[in-house]
Amino acid sequence: MEEPIYTRDNAEFTEGEIKQMIASFNRKKAPGTDGITNDIYLRTFNKFPRLVMEIYNQCLKKGCFPRRWKTAKIIPIVKPGKENSMEPSKYRPISLLNIGGKVLEKLLINRINHHMQKNELLIDSQYGFTPQKSTRCSHQGKKIHRTGTGKKEGVDND
Repeated sequence: MEEPIYTRDNAEFTEGEIKQMIASFNRKKAPGTDGITNDIYLRTFNKFPRLVMEIYNQCLKKGCFPRRWKTAKIIPIVKPGKENSMEPSKYRPISLLNIGGKVLEKLLINRINHHMQKNELLIDSQYGFTPQKSTRCSHQGKKIHRTGTGKKEGVDND
């Protein structure tokens, strides 16, 4: 395995950064395969902050994402209005992920976004997957006019 490259952007995760991230998750969401709810995870962090912080910082240092945090519990949910259908397409799957992995993922995304913005690596027309921007923002400045169908051109017609 290659040695990770260390940069200024690799500063260790702080206790406050991790606590804020854990607290940002909805406490009422169902747990992943490990059965640990967001509320239990926050309580664990409050009791053992240095231990949890060390786990995340070791993941950062070693460039690893624990396999068990990638495992999802798939639950089929019946689509509205399809309750009486016999077709398999009446279901939509939802993936329940372990809270530990969701926290690490968000911590890493925040670091990546910070690096991209700080170093001006995104072009102005990048809207999707960009904080405080949406694809709807990309329509600003476009000339909008009605067509014969009554729909507007240049915008989403949801």
